[in-house]
Amino acid sequence: MIEVKHITKSFEGRAVLKDINAVFENGKTNLIIGRSGSGKTVLIKNIIGLMRPDHGEILYDGRDLISMNKNELNMLRREMGMLFQGSALFDSMTVLENVMFPLDMFSRDSFKERKKRAEFCLERVNLSDAEHLYPSEISGGMMKRAAIARAIALNPQYLFCDEPNSGLDPKTSLLIDDLIHDITVEYNMTTVINTHDMNSVMNIGENIIFIKEGVKEWQGTKEQVITSNNKALNDFIFASDLARKVKEVEMQQEEG
Repeated sequence: MIEVKHITKSFEGRAVLKDINAVFENGKTNLIIGRSGSGKTVLIKNIIGLMRPDHGEILYDGRDLISMNKNELNMLRREMGMLFQGSALFDSMTVLENVMFPLDMFSRDSFKERKKRAEFCLERVNLSDAEHLYPSEISGGMMKRAAIARAIALNPQYLFCDEPNSGLDPKTSLLIDDLIHDITVEYNMTTVINTHDMNSVMNIGENIIFIKEGVKEWQGTKEQVITSNNKALNDFIFASDLARKVKEVEMQQEEG
């Protein structure tokens, strides 16, 4: 579990995060949503330690990230898995070598053991047949799955995903959503997803935090999104065709 308490962050006197309080739960897909410029990217960068907040606490199962020294922070980062927006695979490495990369960096296991772990992770994301291919030889969806396999190679307790469906078609996006959710539950990870994809919200939004102009405007589940009376949230959510249709169905069922 990750707890964010009273986080504030300013740049050149302009407040970007304003007293943010939130809990990201184990075994659930925790989504941070909001318009571009709302502060959600700054929030996640503070959570993973790429930025330092002006005030507040960031607790990883009770451990305060902000008060950690360099060695403690490096140890914590070994417990994190990262899925970047553009997959960030190394072009000169095969899919298998990409997944092995964090193991080669941080694991003390033998080469045979590291290779076996990487092969297991690729099998978990249904990419065993692609392990000898290079990123340029696979599709965007396969690259995302390879990136997920790499992110879980070190068996992290915390998984961070930055716009995981960026550049993917709707069908592939749903497959990636389901894969992230299934892995989160299977390994009981604390997964935090930064997204503006409303299809993801309605599909796997177990714990949703809506940020508006640096303020946590709302928090709830995908079911509660549909019935929320928060105007700012509704203006954001129902710009999505899917969310609007779900809302219409809910209202029809209530009337019937």
